[in-house]
Amino acid sequence: MDFLSLLWLILIFSTMVQPMLQRRMLEWERQRWIERIERQRNSRVIILVHRQETMGLLGFPIMRYIDVTDSEEVLRAIELTDPEIPIDLVLHTPGGLVLASLQIARALRKHRGGTRVIVPHYAMSGGTLIALAADEIIMSPHAVLGPVDPQIGQYPAASLLAVIEKKPLHEIDDQTLILADVARKAVQQLQDAVYELLAGRYPEAQARELARKLSEGHWTHDYPITYERAKELGLKVRCDIPKEFLHLMALYPQPVRHQPSVEYLPIPRHREGVRKG
Repeated sequence: MDFLSLLWLILIFSTMVQPMLQRRMLEWERQRWIERIERQRNSRVIILVHRQETMGLLGFPIMRYIDVTDSEEVLRAIELTDPEIPIDLVLHTPGGLVLASLQIARALRKHRGGTRVIVPHYAMSGGTLIALAADEIIMSPHAVLGPVDPQIGQYPAASLLAVIEKKPLHEIDDQTLILADVARKAVQQLQDAVYELLAGRYPEAQARELARKLSEGHWTHDYPITYERAKELGLKVRCDIPKEFLHLMALYPQPVRHQPSVEYLPIPRHREGVRKG
């Protein structure tokens, strides 16, 4: 084998192996930080993070969300946790299936040792449903939650109900009537579920009002509920998120794109003089 062929083999091998080694190193670093946080807080740390990923060589974006596989894994983690040990559940998700989210929420609600949901950036829809089950929600100052109103296919359930309220029945097609019937049931079921998660930890009237407001389509489904808005609503939230969790989130990077969409200098130029001094 000549030198050029050997060089090509080394290049191909390093191209294939390097990404795998980088992923493995990142996994080790995440595990190290999870263990460190657990020791500091004497808690069980569970991470539920969804990133937009690309599919194979084609590069099509795939938006991940809460599904039954996630619920199985989180439920297993909760079951393996000592009942008296607090749980810190880190959420970074656009939401997902109501069934899977509600399974996680109910398991979290029943854990005796105390539960905290950590939201570094956002936990929308099903993520908010899970957060409502925790004893406490810890958000970063700019993090957001979202409404939990159900979606029927491509339509908000609340909008389908508005159609049958505003138009005569003879002007509405059968499919819309069927969807509206499903929407009515979905809204009521989700409202009952939210009340179930809040009952006992909030005053009766407040729990029912929160359940109604969050599930009945008071806002659009992507409405950002900031820390300040969550506080106004009466949710048990804090914004003093430990920095360790923010560092941990940095270890779950968005898969690399060929062209980055955000770039910045690690150290702003205007601070260089301060550092040198």
